[in-house]
Amino acid sequence: MYKNRFFTPSLTRLSVSFAAAAMLAACASTGSGPQFSKADDSFAGQVRVVDAPAVYAGNPVKLAGSNFKPGQEVQFFYEGIAILPQAVVADAEGKFTTETAIPASAEPGRHSVVVSATNPNAAQVFPLKISPQIALSGEDQFSIVNQKLVTGLYQSAYSPKNNVVFAAAAVGRPPVKESQLVKVNPDTLQVLQAVTPIQAPARKGPDGQEQPGGVFAVYGIAVDDANGTVWVTNTRQNTIAVYRQADLALIKQFAPGEVGHGRDVAIDSQQGKAYVSTAFTPNIEVFSTTTLEKVGTIEPQSSIRGPNARPFGSMSLALDAASGKLFVVSGTGEVAVINTADDSVAKVFPVAGVNSSSGIAYDASTNRIFVSSQGSDNVAIIDADSGQTLNTVLVGAGSLNVAFDPVSKLAYTANRGANTVTVLNSNGEIVANLDAGPMPNHISVGPNGSVYVVNKGQGANAESNNITRIQRK
Repeated sequence: MYKNRFFTPSLTRLSVSFAAAAMLAACASTGSGPQFSKADDSFAGQVRVVDAPAVYAGNPVKLAGSNFKPGQEVQFFYEGIAILPQAVVADAEGKFTTETAIPASAEPGRHSVVVSATNPNAAQVFPLKISPQIALSGEDQFSIVNQKLVTGLYQSAYSPKNNVVFAAAAVGRPPVKESQLVKVNPDTLQVLQAVTPIQAPARKGPDGQEQPGGVFAVYGIAVDDANGTVWVTNTRQNTIAVYRQADLALIKQFAPGEVGHGRDVAIDSQQGKAYVSTAFTPNIEVFSTTTLEKVGTIEPQSSIRGPNARPFGSMSLALDAASGKLFVVSGTGEVAVINTADDSVAKVFPVAGVNSSSGIAYDASTNRIFVSSQGSDNVAIIDADSGQTLNTVLVGAGSLNVAFDPVSKLAYTANRGANTVTVLNSNGEIVANLDAGPMPNHISVGPNGSVYVVNKGQGANAESNNITRIQRK
């Protein structure tokens, strides 16, 4: 195996400009000054990591390229030095695979690797993310029980009034044929009841031909104890549905297109509203929990300007009904604060030290926001008033969702790539790092200082598709 000596702890040289890095790459490949030979004016090459959910220091990493020109020679440079012993050549389909070693001393983070192509010439920067390896710890402080549930778990929600956990599950890509809404005993974790959503209308496939619509598969979920209902997102049909808690009977199936790519639901029983995030747009759609009709749309605007600007994308939601605030995290690394009395946007602010944020939780006792970010493998702890980032904590690869338990005063984050749940206190100190099985996806708060974790994983893995109750002793 070819060993390189790059990704060193010092990252100061990453400040080299793109133009300078590309020139260094060209010089290294030719052994002389740049020749400025034919440029690839239609360059569309793409590079990705394959065969690994995360890249770690001390391990090899396999890289795959696509959309290169057949015969293009491709080399990778870090800090101006080649990290492969020789360039790889794109095949007749413009593809290649190659492998390099990550030094054991490499620092976690997003490292800017220059991808240099010749014949014809082009270059791009590939952000190679090296994830932290956090040792398992603290299991003795918790009571942990898990149980196989159903295939394709996405989210769960606990009903304090009825002492029941509800879970949403869906399998595969459209047209999704397998999906269940499940009612679970919170103590034994046994399934009490399960229903399959109704059939969805026919849809057009990738080839433009009409195909079966599958079912109105369920993904995001929240409970409304004031009205005895369960709200779910039907992400594949861009809509939502409402079920009855008592018997899982469908109360209302909203038409396709009502909510674009619904992700999360938050229920404000005091205001009688259901809020639904849309992942790829700024929109947070607002519904009445009594009339079951749409009553408004909230559109936070990104605060980021310049070349990195892109629209706010509403991901996870955290509601503090007592203060009348809804906290919304965006994949842009921002947080929006919504006044639930009139659904106005109070403010939008960027979060320092995060990338590709997806999860959010709120601690009312300290007025602190927790943001989990898949792109930076960390949790940021933020003062809700000032928007100042108080701490960032590396927790594990693919930190996807976070929940805060007000009883134990602990935050739990699901690290989908690391297969762990990291437990933090409000200051960001790691209390425990727990094995969560493959691909933990979501965490919901239960009673008496407990949380419920659902994981997906591959169906053949015995530890996939479990629900786990974690409770501080």
